[in-house]
Amino acid sequence: MPSKKTDAPKQSEAAGTQTPDRANTNAKLQSLETFRSDATGQALRTNQGVKIADNQNSLKAGARGPSLLEDFIMREKITHFDHERIPERIVHARGTGAHGYFQSYGNHADLTKAGFLQDPDKITPVFVRFSTVQGPRGSGDTVRDVRGFAVKFYTDEGNFDLVGNNMPVFFIQDAIKFPDFVHAVKPEPHNEIPTGGSAHDTFWDFVSLVPESAHMVMWAMSDRAIPRSLRMMEGFGVHTFRLINAEGVASFVKFHWKPRQGVHSLLWDEAQKLAGKDTDFQRRDLWEAIETGDYPEWELGVQIVPEADEHKFDFDLLDPTKIIPEELVPVTPLGKMVLNRNPDNFFAEVEQVAFCPGHIVPGIDFTNDPLLQGRLFSYTDTQISRLGGPNFHQIPINRPVAPNHNNQRDALHQHVVHKGRASYEPNSIDGGWPKETPAAAQDGGFESYQERIDAHKIRQRSESFGDHFSQARLFFQSMSPTEQQHIIKAYSFELGKVEREHIRAREVNEILANIDLKLAAAVAANLGLPAPKAGTVQVKGSQLAQSPALSQMNHPGSVGIKGRKIAVLVANGVDAASVDKLIKALEAHSARPMLLGPTSAPVKATDGKQLPVEASMEGMPSIMFDGIVVPSGKASTDALAASGLAKHFLLEGYKHLKAMVLTKELATGLGLKEDKGLLLADDQKAVDAFVKAVEGHRVWEREAAAEAVPA
Repeated sequence: MPSKKTDAPKQSEAAGTQTPDRANTNAKLQSLETFRSDATGQALRTNQGVKIADNQNSLKAGARGPSLLEDFIMREKITHFDHERIPERIVHARGTGAHGYFQSYGNHADLTKAGFLQDPDKITPVFVRFSTVQGPRGSGDTVRDVRGFAVKFYTDEGNFDLVGNNMPVFFIQDAIKFPDFVHAVKPEPHNEIPTGGSAHDTFWDFVSLVPESAHMVMWAMSDRAIPRSLRMMEGFGVHTFRLINAEGVASFVKFHWKPRQGVHSLLWDEAQKLAGKDTDFQRRDLWEAIETGDYPEWELGVQIVPEADEHKFDFDLLDPTKIIPEELVPVTPLGKMVLNRNPDNFFAEVEQVAFCPGHIVPGIDFTNDPLLQGRLFSYTDTQISRLGGPNFHQIPINRPVAPNHNNQRDALHQHVVHKGRASYEPNSIDGGWPKETPAAAQDGGFESYQERIDAHKIRQRSESFGDHFSQARLFFQSMSPTEQQHIIKAYSFELGKVEREHIRAREVNEILANIDLKLAAAVAANLGLPAPKAGTVQVKGSQLAQSPALSQMNHPGSVGIKGRKIAVLVANGVDAASVDKLIKALEAHSARPMLLGPTSAPVKATDGKQLPVEASMEGMPSIMFDGIVVPSGKASTDALAASGLAKHFLLEGYKHLKAMVLTKELATGLGLKEDKGLLLADDQKAVDAFVKAVEGHRVWEREAAAEAVPA
């Protein structure tokens, strides 16, 4: 008999995904190949390697009898399932991540002896995790919150973790207050409400009693707390660090990540709606951008302060509630980071990655920032609890690409089979190995900066940390009028959720009044409180009246509308030539146009052809797009004008200040007037104006008119 023909096993979807990012690799990604598993063509087996004949039925005494305890296959399966979850992070629980690389712009040996900053041809693998802070793993992406921005550099000299946020300051000055702050911002203990937000009594009670938080709260009430995309936010190291060169000369530095995509935010109404319409909006945005080859980029830079200039500012460099205004110390670019590959498995990579500020390499060192000093302990401690022991560095995503030999042994989840008989140093039995490496200009052992310290042991806050309001004032006064109004509305919304009037009044009278009386009066009016006539403390003047670098309006980006999502609304009778022209024009600018219909069914164009749509207007509402275009075609525009769903889509886009291309008849029917971002034609001139409006992110001049739109 002829042999029975069998089809080749179908490759698993993950292994067979042919997206551009899968072709990208680096030394770290190559090292992960050892641990990747693809079950294509493989038999189903137990964890002990035994082939399974029946995975549908447990072992029973008869078809309707009791299940038997000896069923080791079921017991193994259920037991593993029962233990699949690990403790989530106390803060930064909800996150997402991506692989990429860092490349230095040149040799920065004058600044640091860190090897990855000295060779412009060197590609250093990185893994980045973005996160929210307050909420659990299941909370929403678009809540008003700080965003974590943690980067693990897999350098040839060991792992360097730059564990920062999308805001350059923090709520407290000393790590001893960190548990108090986190307890205050987390859901209230009696009812576990609210999830993922700070608009509640315990948070505002704490920050209104702790004035050192005023500057950071101002950032959190700004548009920085609701980024449009993880690709469109800055990152900061928060603390002051040291860089040390081969001669032992140290400089104080602040780390900055500058996105080429620009710094842009959602509107508050958008953020709230997205939390319900698409909880994973920002995760999805990052994944899709990388998957389609639209790799996000950031420039790493530092503000450099020579040690001799440590005390020349009107604030303390060691105070984590203070920035160094960029107008006083410009950011010096060091290199670029590109995220160009999505993870293969979320749990194995994003959830198990462990960042610790104490992971540094030669040429980088700490300062005496009291918040940083506490983080050096806390992060390692929490990883031991979360990941089950001190061997979390052996988890594949955490392993360095550099060798790591030492005499640390045993403990839970030990994966290394150590050879040799000596697990101590010095030894003569194993030839003295592994041995110390003396500090050197290149490829040497780590040497801490030799800072001289002569002081008494005391529990005391430095007087130089005592100014809590001047930089909060600088931030508010550096905002555009639009951004200032958003801050006023944010304070009003959050404090409006606070049940206790004395907490609301304290924040207005003892915090906001010391920052800006107009701000305090506006918030007080919205809360029905009397406007304060003066602050409660004398606030010292700042070296600057304004810092333009603080306003997002001054960070449009350098990539145009690349990667911006544009909704193209179509219905039966749409003009095929108009659709083709608009799509080609948008793709020429590397935007991502998507055809949306009344339903997910194809629409019939004027040339008789069926146009497939990517989604319905209900499935992908306007809040998920950066701009909207409606091609011509009378039957199509008439159908859209008669559709409540389409009208809501367009009015909502207008209300959210999106750039739009509509027909004159459609705009008139909706009661919308032409402006610099609402174009009433689909010719090249209109397309060019549309592109320029999308580059500006919003049509801010429309905001007053948009207030009256009931969408």
